[in-house]
Amino acid sequence: MTQYKYYFLSLILVIADQLTKLMVLGFLELYESIEITSFFSLTHVHNYGAAFSFLADEDGWQQYFLVSISMIASIAIILWMKKTSINQPYKLIALSLILSGAIGNLIDRAVFGFVIDFINLHYQDFYWPVFNVADMAITLGLILLLLVDFKQDKAKP
Repeated sequence: MTQYKYYFLSLILVIADQLTKLMVLGFLELYESIEITSFFSLTHVHNYGAAFSFLADEDGWQQYFLVSISMIASIAIILWMKKTSINQPYKLIALSLILSGAIGNLIDRAVFGFVIDFINLHYQDFYWPVFNVADMAITLGLILLLLVDFKQDKAKP
């Protein structure tokens, strides 16, 4: 058995991420926001840094640094997936999610020099940092990976 179906899952998620970002570019001006519900808006922003805009205020070197980190992480995850047993589907799904997010944001950084974010969650005066599908995939993948590892640790005698 091979991990091809998990690589395919990553590909599908990268395509979904890139399509949603292209839709945002096509339909929303920068900083334009459309309220969907009282707690959810689509807001077009550019993130020149990493998570939570870390390094965003630097003078441009961070683009090359973050592209390099994303490339290294993507290669490491692919190798990790290759070494992971097909009998660990949840771990492979978690790694697929993380890989797709890393590649999705890597594409943005390489093409535009920034990441396109648009999912805006808020409640009254509290606003979560705006994010995208790739960020969701990374977050869900990390949570699933932690749960899988936690369950494996509890199963050990």
